[in-house]
Amino acid sequence: MMAPRPLPSGHGPMIYGSIVVAAALPLFLVFGWPISGWLIALLLWVAGQLLMRVLNRQEIGMGNLAGSSVVAMGRMVRTITAGVVLVVVVVANQQVGVAAAAVYAIAYSVEFATSLATYYGGEAKT
Repeated sequence: MMAPRPLPSGHGPMIYGSIVVAAALPLFLVFGWPISGWLIALLLWVAGQLLMRVLNRQEIGMGNLAGSSVVAMGRMVRTITAGVVLVVVVVANQQVGVAAAAVYAIAYSVEFATSLATYYGGEAKT
């Protein structure tokens, strides 16, 4: 059984996800993909990161179950809201929506993967 680990800083994963969003812009320009799709992904990404900054100020852990609940709900709201916005955009304009969804999904996946790697790569609590 794996021992619990201290919560790592979320700055690294956020930076890697942001790099993905920024790196997508040249691809959109070169391949002629709709810039509005990239802008929607950028806005969702920035809004999500701002929400995470607010949530990260909350104390979490067994000593503060209310704070942990707020953080958990906030993270779910972030993901669900982004998904709903992307579905609405796909329905309104498929090309723009798919472009936005692709950028956001890749950035979110990179952020999540680096979060897991940072957590499991850290030293276990003793």
